[in-house]
Amino acid sequence: MNNAAKIKNNTFKPETDSEFKNCPECQSSDIILDQARGENICARCGLVLSHHIIDISREGRRAFSMDEKSKRDQTGSPVSSLLPDLGLSTVIDKNHQLSQRMKRVIRWNSRMTWSNRNMLIAATEIKRIGGLLNLPQRVKEYAAKIYRRAFKLKLLRGRSIKAMVVASLYYACRSERIPRTLQEILKFTDSDPRDVRRCYRTLVRELKLTVPALDPFLLVPKYIAALQLSNEVEKSTIKIIKFYSKKYQVGGKDPKGLLAGAIYVACLYHGISRSQSRIAKTIQVTEVTLRSRFKEISKIIKLPQYSAIKA
Repeated sequence: MNNAAKIKNNTFKPETDSEFKNCPECQSSDIILDQARGENICARCGLVLSHHIIDISREGRRAFSMDEKSKRDQTGSPVSSLLPDLGLSTVIDKNHQLSQRMKRVIRWNSRMTWSNRNMLIAATEIKRIGGLLNLPQRVKEYAAKIYRRAFKLKLLRGRSIKAMVVASLYYACRSERIPRTLQEILKFTDSDPRDVRRCYRTLVRELKLTVPALDPFLLVPKYIAALQLSNEVEKSTIKIIKFYSKKYQVGGKDPKGLLAGAIYVACLYHGISRSQSRIAKTIQVTEVTLRSRFKEISKIIKLPQYSAIKA
């Protein structure tokens, strides 16, 4: 009967030393189970009878506290880019019977290197800013990977750790299509915006990163909510941006400027009073940019008929 049939009939059992009565080489009945290696071994000739045996000795036992759970865990913590050592380092267990030499080794082993200290500062800052911006875990992990690559290439020489962290977070947000602007991230740090932009350009150039365009559609729900506008205005804004994108090349234009102009036109169409200054201030663009996009949009959709919005 093969293993599949045994599993189906609930007769399959893991290999243990009881299944091997005699060694096929020397016919010895002295078979031992090496639990550390997961192997059945003949004690006389050393023949390995089976290997890769799964240890299920701790399975099915309940844990009633976090301490009991940690003691029964057979695996370590998951690998994470937000940990200075990726979560792969180990520590030497302290014991009262250790010699003075071993105690010195433990003390030296516990001291953190500069690279780990640098990554600890960066990871702490990434988690702090990411928490304040409610960023997903994948974005924070990706930002930590970018920062680690920059550190290995020695791009941080003469540059601020915090500025490089902000630049890494900003690129991670754009890459993962999370609608967070650089101005929003800069609110939660004391880094100089000019230093952050220089670090961002350095990352893109030295790491050969592909800069994805900021999609204006991702910003629509956020600023519609900030301006306390209705769903009808949101739908009209999306229609305007789609219509504008078909007529104009939007690659070289600021997506927030296009969004500001589209929201202003949508407000006019629905008869909602929102001044240019209020929209520009909320979206963080100048009124000149808003008026420029407004003029371009009004030419396309032929104000005041708004035929493109009605379609």
